[in-house]
Amino acid sequence: MALSRFDFPEGFVFGAATAAYQIEGAQFGGAGSCHWDSFAATPGNVVRAEDGARACDHYHHWPADLDLLRAANMDAYRFSTSWARVMPDGVTVNPEGLDFYDHLVDGMLQRGLKPFQTLYHWELPSALADRGGWANRDTCFHFADFAETITRRIGDRVASIATINEPWCVAWLSHFLGCHAPGHRDIRAAARAMHHILLAHGAATQRLRDMGQGNLGIVLNFEAVQAASDTPADQAAADRQDGIFNQWFIQAISQGSYPAQVLQGLGPHMPANWQDDMTLISQKLDWLGVNYYTRNIVEHAPNSAWPHLRSVAGPRPKTQMGWEIYPEGLRATLTRLHRDYIGDLPIYVTENGMANADEIADGEIPDAVREAFLFAHLQATKDAMAEGAQVKGFFYWSLLDNYEWAEGYEKRFGLVHVDFETLVRTPKASYHAFARALASNA
Repeated sequence: MALSRFDFPEGFVFGAATAAYQIEGAQFGGAGSCHWDSFAATPGNVVRAEDGARACDHYHHWPADLDLLRAANMDAYRFSTSWARVMPDGVTVNPEGLDFYDHLVDGMLQRGLKPFQTLYHWELPSALADRGGWANRDTCFHFADFAETITRRIGDRVASIATINEPWCVAWLSHFLGCHAPGHRDIRAAARAMHHILLAHGAATQRLRDMGQGNLGIVLNFEAVQAASDTPADQAAADRQDGIFNQWFIQAISQGSYPAQVLQGLGPHMPANWQDDMTLISQKLDWLGVNYYTRNIVEHAPNSAWPHLRSVAGPRPKTQMGWEIYPEGLRATLTRLHRDYIGDLPIYVTENGMANADEIADGEIPDAVREAFLFAHLQATKDAMAEGAQVKGFFYWSLLDNYEWAEGYEKRFGLVHVDFETLVRTPKASYHAFARALASNA
């Protein structure tokens, strides 16, 4: 029998998550261009060169989209506020942008949904990208200005604020691997971005604390890293990957330091006097957001540059993204964080979900694989709680099929199917299964 709301403690928060650029439609409401617009316009970066200009047009469809959350018996909505919408050039306020989020938050409250806000989910204004983006220290303090501006407008009504979503993606995936905007493959830019994204978190957190704002956190992504074999070389490669992906950000925030095995590679490229920023970076959090999707099996790659590693395919079934389905990794991640880094700090699973090639059949969308995925990861969360992890909520990614970054509109993560031609929303079988599990009489 599938889990239900009553298998979790009273007050446990269930919801779904989205991100501004992926659903809103960047062409609407006076939003400025961001580095994802230029990244997508560069041949070879994004499937079919698709961008977020229209996306799901949530900008105009938000009341119906919030109704979908409420109809599924969810308690909360995790959304993000676009920097490029609020400040099109990164510094100058766009009143239409503030109005949009003002109405959106009121719409959540009117439906009994708790607004879980994320300040930055990757839409860096182009004007700041032109000045070096996250490789430029000044961007961190412009971000704090943005945080203050949007919080003065909606901070009195949101349930929580996360500063940054997935710093690893903002810094490493985007500046070292080059897979996301701005598409750099440069270790020096990556080292600076790896540090500056944390400095931006610290600067914004301090600014909001000074304003009296509470319930502040950050959302980090984690993966289950395993060595491909028990050889010392593969074990060391897995340790480097774990350091880059799983340890760098949480160790900086919780302990004020960076992992030694990562500094071996990044140290020569770090900003001068970076150590002086660690007190600001490691200030107290009120909660931690955990995004988890998959396992990464790693082996030593001796003929490659640092970090001398590559991923190998695991044996389990894969999602449409090619990611191995491995719910045990979520339990292990949550218990590790509780044990080694944050103790009894509240945790929210802020993203967990899977892409599937969903198709409409006779007006319905069966997605049994996604249903199984969802409930297996809810069980993993429950198991981690039994081992002491202080998990307070779970958000499925995503409410809607949306713009999946470099994958364009091809990969579908939603509980709700979106026809990107007509924009018609059709709840999938997984949506209905989740709604039944969350019903008050489940």
